[in-house]
Amino acid sequence: MKAAAAGHRSVGRVGRWLGIGILLAAGLGIALLVNHYAPLLSPTAQVHVPLDPGCDLTETACSSRIPGGGEVRLSVTPRPIPVMEEIHIEVQIEGVEARSVEVDFAGIDMNMGFNRYRLASAGGESADFGGTGVLPICIRDHMAWEATVMIHSDAGLIAAPFRFETVRRQ
Repeated sequence: MKAAAAGHRSVGRVGRWLGIGILLAAGLGIALLVNHYAPLLSPTAQVHVPLDPGCDLTETACSSRIPGGGEVRLSVTPRPIPVMEEIHIEVQIEGVEARSVEVDFAGIDMNMGFNRYRLASAGGESADFGGTGVLPICIRDHMAWEATVMIHSDAGLIAAPFRFETVRRQ
């Protein structure tokens, strides 16, 4: 009887250590996946366009000069920019050959999750891109946002930030 109880205890210990090993291996696997795919969520820009604090996307389209030459223009409509409704996003680029363009919307003071939209090229010789998206609703009535135009070019990623606020309609 004592031998059976001792054998049962040792099987319990082995099972416990096996469970701990499996949890550690799973944790390591998740960490490796996050490390591998993190650049997709937060890519590193080679060129950072300075923010123009004087332009408000809720009033008008905004343009910024790209260091080294070129310009990027962002327009978001309708105005004022709504939440939980479809918005139209237009980007015009001059002086840079863009392979693709995305616009990432991030809350300034609050994490609003992943809100990135890949824009379609207008085609031809034009450097115009467009698409639609939806901004999530916030618990606050006023929400400050930064829309970062991400231009993927042969020279690398160009990131151009633009700021605006949304006001939740009651």
